[in-house]
Amino acid sequence: MKLPRGSSLVLASHNKGKLREIAELVEPFGLNVKSAGELGLPEPEETELTFEGNALLKARAAAKASGLVALADDSGLCVHALGGDPGIYSARWAGPEKDFSQAMQLVKMKLKQTGVADSGYTAHFTCALALVAPTGEEEVFEGEVGGKLVFPPRGTRGFGYDPIFVADGMTETFGEIDPDLKHSVSHRAKAFAKLKQALE
Repeated sequence: MKLPRGSSLVLASHNKGKLREIAELVEPFGLNVKSAGELGLPEPEETELTFEGNALLKARAAAKASGLVALADDSGLCVHALGGDPGIYSARWAGPEKDFSQAMQLVKMKLKQTGVADSGYTAHFTCALALVAPTGEEEVFEGEVGGKLVFPPRGTRGFGYDPIFVADGMTETFGEIDPDLKHSVSHRAKAFAKLKQALE
């Protein structure tokens, strides 16, 4: 799908942290980026059972409502000792107030219940990006980054579960590292690298 510089793109998200990060990642494309919130688009119910399904659902809804090419991200934290949870329910674990300190406490509590040693708190972040045109053209790009979880949470950068996630080969959490470094190694960055290849 070709998007010439100056084209309008709607980001199908109402999550401020995610919007800020995606806006920074698409900046080099020279696109006129709008958010679903700015355009007054409703937030669809995420009823699919995969990251790809939910990303497509959100992008299709935004493309249809706005008449613009829409980009949606569905991403989450998959904790291996919890059978992949919270996974697609990552945002829901934060409750209606999107309180991720509460969500991180819930992860910690559930991990304690498993009896797994702290050193075994392995996890990965997954991101699925869906690009949907009002004409019906669709593309999906996925990225993943492995790592481990640490408690208590560390760092105030990033958003969501970033303060408890240390990527493989790193010692600092995504909440501690420089945002530019995160943009080069994260699950979202890997999905964006694939998107970039498709747009060029």
